[in-house]
Amino acid sequence: MSEKPEIDIDYIAKLARLDLDADERCSLKSELAGILDHFEKLNTVDVSGVEPMAHAHSVLNVWREGDEAQATYSAEAVCQLAPVAREGQIVVPKVVE
Repeated sequence: MSEKPEIDIDYIAKLARLDLDADERCSLKSELAGILDHFEKLNTVDVSGVEPMAHAHSVLNVWREGDEAQATYSAEAVCQLAPVAREGQIVVPKVVE
């Protein structure tokens, strides 16, 4: 069996935009190692006969009283209400770098 790769906690902290001190880096590194060990245990479980599902319980179209389709605004009407619209789409400020 191959050796486990070293967890680069500084790289992970940079991706998550976390400023960690030495104690937090050590603690987080051991917690992540434990989480990865747990995933390795889960990977050993035989699920060949289990059908994929989205929920643990069967859930089909859960509606409340009064949940009915109603008339909506057209795309053109919504674009007219927007501060900035272009080519039938609402222009919003960039939120991701």
